[in-house]
Amino acid sequence: MGFEWTVALRFLREGGMQTLLIVAGTTIGIAVIVFITGFLGDLQRDLIKRTLGVQAHIVVRPAEEVARPLRDAPAAVTQIPQIQTRAQRLRSVEQWQSLVPVLADTPGIRAVSPVAAGPGIIARGDASKTVTITGIILAPFVAVTRLNEKIVAGDLRVDPGDVLMGVDLARDLGVGIGDKVRLSTPTSPGDAYQVRGIYNLGARNLNRAGVYVGLATAQALHALPGGVSSIELAVDDLFGAPKLASRLGHAMPHEVESWTQANPQLLAALSNQTIMTLLVRFFLALVVAIGVSSVLVVAVVQKTKEIGILRAMGASRGRILRVFLLQGALIGASSAVLGSLCGYALTSVMSGILRASDGTRIFVARLEPDLYFYTFIVAAMLGVVAAAMPARRASKLDPAMAIRI
Repeated sequence: MGFEWTVALRFLREGGMQTLLIVAGTTIGIAVIVFITGFLGDLQRDLIKRTLGVQAHIVVRPAEEVARPLRDAPAAVTQIPQIQTRAQRLRSVEQWQSLVPVLADTPGIRAVSPVAAGPGIIARGDASKTVTITGIILAPFVAVTRLNEKIVAGDLRVDPGDVLMGVDLARDLGVGIGDKVRLSTPTSPGDAYQVRGIYNLGARNLNRAGVYVGLATAQALHALPGGVSSIELAVDDLFGAPKLASRLGHAMPHEVESWTQANPQLLAALSNQTIMTLLVRFFLALVVAIGVSSVLVVAVVQKTKEIGILRAMGASRGRILRVFLLQGALIGASSAVLGSLCGYALTSVMSGILRASDGTRIFVARLEPDLYFYTFIVAAMLGVVAAAMPARRASKLDPAMAIRI
């Protein structure tokens, strides 16, 4: 390959400004592709993180109670022609104590948290609000939902007699850290609890939706002695949660729901965003390939006499073919390196400019070796493919006719 390398590098060097322009144009195209890919990935991760708030990736609940008609009933038994849907009551996940360690040992599941949640009323003086009262065990719940990152006042504690609430709910009730509120449910007259901590999930409806207490407290309030209403899971692969949830649903007699089922609009938005990004990347790659191909076609015309001399000196068609294929690969590879550096620099700049409503960065630029490696490989292959037509044309030149031109 020494001959091919020498001739390919010499042709590129002699191209001068033409070579610089095509490398610059290809670099810009690849930089935009790298930026869009990295930016979109970081943006989607942050969007999911902010949108889900303290929502688990997968939730295991008791299966819904379904009213079924009698089968093979005697003729004397009158059957109701229309079966009404049964009202769902708060029930515990059967044998949840033995199910938790099984789920914790399942590959792909990072954390498991039993939860007892149900409707209730929180009141202070004449002010009252309908909320969801959720009982948790602090350590596993934090591992699943990162509630510790949302505390803006007080402490993250749910000892007996403690309650955690959202910042907007606290404002509506006019309470602060250390104040007393009353919690009650349809099955319990309730009692007074002290506000131990206040959190902010970034959305008013979520900050008003519920409160957190200890698991034993919630079990007593919701008449679930020793039971839990759901088991919440955090997984390693966020976008692999639907497949894992489906597999778990087939393995147990419970309802298993992933975050994609609970947030179909978010999933649709992310899917549409990904499709549009793929289209942009495809057309950018197509423009890059056309640019490389057109420059090499011009190079073949400009180097016709040199190609003819090389053929007359004994260079085979295969060698001439490899010379131009190698030029395409070199243009693609060098542009990939420069484009990756520019793309990462652009991502870093944008991560410092774009801010969320609370002033924090929307995303943080990250070095992704896999992205840059695949960009290098694909860009080199794209250069080879783009060079195929001009390389074939160069290899078919007749030496005598080429020299005569």
